[in-house]
Amino acid sequence: MKTLTIAAGITLAAGAAVAETPVLTVYTYDSFVSDWGPGPAVEAAFEKTCGCDLKFVAVGDGAELLSRLRLEGARTEADVALGLDSNLMAAAAETGLFAPAGIDIPKLDLPIDWTDSTFLPFDWGWFAFVYDKTKVTDVPKSLDDLATSDHSIVIEDPRSSTPGLGLALWMQAVYGDGATEAWAKLNKRIVTVTKGWSEAYGMFLDGEADMVLSYTTSPAYHLIAENDDSKGALAFDEGNYMQIEVAAKLAGTDQPELADKFLAFMLSDEFQSIIPTTNWMYPAKVPASGLPEGFETLTKPAKSIIFLGDEAEKMRKAALEAWLAAAGR
Repeated sequence: MKTLTIAAGITLAAGAAVAETPVLTVYTYDSFVSDWGPGPAVEAAFEKTCGCDLKFVAVGDGAELLSRLRLEGARTEADVALGLDSNLMAAAAETGLFAPAGIDIPKLDLPIDWTDSTFLPFDWGWFAFVYDKTKVTDVPKSLDDLATSDHSIVIEDPRSSTPGLGLALWMQAVYGDGATEAWAKLNKRIVTVTKGWSEAYGMFLDGEADMVLSYTTSPAYHLIAENDDSKGALAFDEGNYMQIEVAAKLAGTDQPELADKFLAFMLSDEFQSIIPTTNWMYPAKVPASGLPEGFETLTKPAKSIIFLGDEAEKMRKAALEAWLAAAGR
C-alpha cells in the first residue's frame, strides 16, 4: 500500500510539472512545419532556452492564416502568427488582433528600411516563375512574353496564398487598369490554380506544368539539397514582385513575455541561419556565418516591385477584383 501511495505521489508530481510548462502556440503555414521546413529545427532550438513547449499549428498558406485569425477573433489560441507578409500587414493591423513586440529590433538586412514594430520580418524574396532548364530553353523575358508563349504554368489562388496574391499585385502594378485583360491572356497558359504553394510546386515537379509561380530562391533547394542545377527562375524586364514575410504577437495572448522572447529569437543568428536552407528564402538578418554557398548563383531581378501599408491594401483589393473578373470570363 505504501508503494502504491509513493507511486501515486510521483505520478501526481510529474503531472503537475507537465501542467506548469508554458505552451507557446504559433500559427503558421503548412510548408514551414513540414519535415523539410524550418519548423522542426526552430522548435528544437527555441525549446532549449525557453523552458516551454513550442507548438506550431499549420493553417494552410499565408493568406489562410489571416482568414483563420479573423474567424477566431479574440478566441484564438494563437500567441504568435508567423507567415503573414508585407501585402497583408495593413489588413492584419485593421483587425486589432495584434500588439507591438516588446523587444529591441536589431538592424535588419532588407532591401528597404523597416519601421514597423508590430509585424517583424523573418525572411524575404522575389516571386518568380521557376522552370526546368533542360525542358524550357526559350525563356520569357516579361509577363507579356509569358502570356504569349507556349509554356504551361501553375499558380496559387491569391485569396488563400501569399504567392498567388503577390502575382495579382505584380500584374496590377504592371498593367493597372488593363490588368483584367492581361489576366485573360495569361489564363490561357495556366493549367490550374492551387490553394497553396506546396501543391503547386509538387505539380511542377511531377511534370504537370512547364513552370510554377514560386521564388527566385527556389532553385537553391535543388542546387544545395539535391546537387541539381537544372532549375531556373525568371527575372522579368518590368521587375519582379518582392515579398517580406513577417510574424507578430497576438494582443490577446496569455503568454506575452514568452511571445516576445520568441520574436527576439526569430531575429537571432540561430533562427536566421536556419531559414536559407529550410525555407529557401533570404534571411531578414544575415547571420554571422553568411549565406550558404550556392545563393550567390541565384537570379536577382534588376528591378523590384513592392507595396506597403495602406497602398498595399488598396492595390490588393484592385488586384483581386481584376483577377476575379478575368476568371469569370
